[in-house]
Amino acid sequence: MPKMQVDIAGISLENPVMSASGTFGYGIEFASLVDLNRLGAIVVKGLSLTPAAGNPPPRIVETPCGMLNAIGLENIGIDAFLDSRLPVLADVDTPLFVNIYGKTMAAYAELAERLDDVAAVAGIEVNISCPNVDAGGMAFGIDPLSAGQVVQGVRHCTGKPVIVKLSPNVTDITVMARAVVDAGADAVSLINTLTGMCIDIDTRRPILANITGGLSGPAIRPVALRMVWQVAEAVDVPVIGIGGIMTAEDALAFIIAGATAVQIGTANFVDPTTSMAVVEGIETYLDKHAIDDINDLIGTVAI
Repeated sequence: MPKMQVDIAGISLENPVMSASGTFGYGIEFASLVDLNRLGAIVVKGLSLTPAAGNPPPRIVETPCGMLNAIGLENIGIDAFLDSRLPVLADVDTPLFVNIYGKTMAAYAELAERLDDVAAVAGIEVNISCPNVDAGGMAFGIDPLSAGQVVQGVRHCTGKPVIVKLSPNVTDITVMARAVVDAGADAVSLINTLTGMCIDIDTRRPILANITGGLSGPAIRPVALRMVWQVAEAVDVPVIGIGGIMTAEDALAFIIAGATAVQIGTANFVDPTTSMAVVEGIETYLDKHAIDDINDLIGTVAI
């Protein structure tokens, strides 16, 4: 069999297929549907310092080739996760990354510090698409200075690998990538959702109670692929591709564009076994093309 192992900031993954935060619960919800040990890594739902109820409904709407969500980062909080969810994953050998978010830089730093001595957590994924309440609600992820400061704070509080999840809602994604890498990020994942909106033409009102939401699914894949290629060319850390990956062919395109690994997101809502099919499909591709090591395929796009 071809070698499927990849390295993300010193963490060895058995294969390059990860779950995407917010689409895979806390991991245990999918245990009866997929072999968690067959995944390259699990990224759990974003956690905050205290439980969050999220936005009022309706907060999900289907769109052509995708979906809009305004869940509002609903979660049980870091304490409940460590006490009740993490122990259930004790027998899972797959590396576990915890996605964190906050509304202040201090909150990010405290979350990182809380996770630093938790042996079962392989690394931290930092969601910087959140509003910075100290800066009038502007998202951390659209300002290079704010993004860098968040990463510096997290980096100061943990020795674990730090992945920064980048927002696509910026003019130049490479500027943001360089800013977080310079601040200490060990890897970057992209893209997070694109901001979108749906209107009910009969009521003339937004369908989502939050008015806007995050667009995900196959509709954003070409945008995500372009941004992954740009970032892979711009930084010297592993890039994790996210955005509308539904098949092994989709995942392979991201790897060829420069991604070391990929995350499966919205596809989990369509078919919870998608990640397993993607792993098998990548293996079949490597075997068919006589490629002995998946790492030999990364960034081989001919331009």
